[in-house]
Amino acid sequence: MKPVRLTRHALEQCLERGTNEDEVRLSIEKGTSEPVKMGRLLYRYNHPFGSEWQNQYYAIKQVAPVIREEETEIVVITVYTFFF
Repeated sequence: MKPVRLTRHALEQCLERGTNEDEVRLSIEKGTSEPVKMGRLLYRYNHPFGSEWQNQYYAIKQVAPVIREEETEIVVITVYTFFF
């Protein structure tokens, strides 16, 4: 797999949305992908969570990074998280 680089925006979204770089990388490595706008890909991977997020308990956290694959690296544009 190519090296993964998170943009500043993606790093900020990780903090705001309750995930981290390790979970983003794992989501790209093990998740399923689907095409999105402008030739980008969105990956989805469900991580066991079993904790609280914003005062509510969730068993699963889905991390969904949007990437642009370049010749020498994978660039993470933004990151979404879903809790359920």
